[in-house]
Amino acid sequence: MFKPSRIHHSSCAGHCALHVPETFSLLCWNVYKNNKMNPHFDYFLEKEVQKRALFFMLFQEASFHYEDVFNFQDFSYDAAANLEFRKHFYGVMTVSRAASKEVKAYLTKGKESIFGTHKSILLTTYLFEDGSTLLMLNMHAINFRENRRYSKEMDRLMTLIEAHDGPMILAGDFNTWSHMRLMKLQEIAEKLSLIRVGFEKTGKIKSFMGKQLDFIFYRGFEVLEEEVLNDHKLSDHHPLFVKFKKI
Repeated sequence: MFKPSRIHHSSCAGHCALHVPETFSLLCWNVYKNNKMNPHFDYFLEKEVQKRALFFMLFQEASFHYEDVFNFQDFSYDAAANLEFRKHFYGVMTVSRAASKEVKAYLTKGKESIFGTHKSILLTTYLFEDGSTLLMLNMHAINFRENRRYSKEMDRLMTLIEAHDGPMILAGDFNTWSHMRLMKLQEIAEKLSLIRVGFEKTGKIKSFMGKQLDFIFYRGFEVLEEEVLNDHKLSDHHPLFVKFKKI
């Protein structure tokens, strides 16, 4: 049901950088499709791009059209659609000031029990000036399914990225609303030697049934700044901001 006719979408409008700088800022946010539907979205995001010098933006539940360009000049994007409806695509989108080196877009093997839709996973790689490679994984995890299916999807995720031995960022909405799901996510993070960005005392992160849903994990970096942005009224999730420095 609603399976997209095309999974991977991309655009590079204007000038895209060749490399990721040693220090960069990132925003991760489930936007609840409001990047196209809410007229205040671009105003809020442009303000944050300027204020925080954002280099990456990772969206879940983003809305986009066929061969869209991103709204801001000198940003490229790659997206993995999990849903198509009335010529609109929806899914995860990774926006960057640097052009991606390699992209892989996937749908989950399992489907949601209510609407029968898949969820999407996006892997993008970027180059640092020293020749090393950053692997970025943007994910919206399967939600309305039993724990066994969730575990299988996370194990598959592990097989997709475990061969990468350099810097890595794993971010998104992981739908970790149960203890078992949280433990499975933590298991994957530990196997990959990833560290969770804590966001302690910086704002309220979206939760359900008392469990946090949105996360950013990393390796190969030092965290210089972290903050949850709660002053937007644009989505039921809140943007997660991190400033990284490569080590």
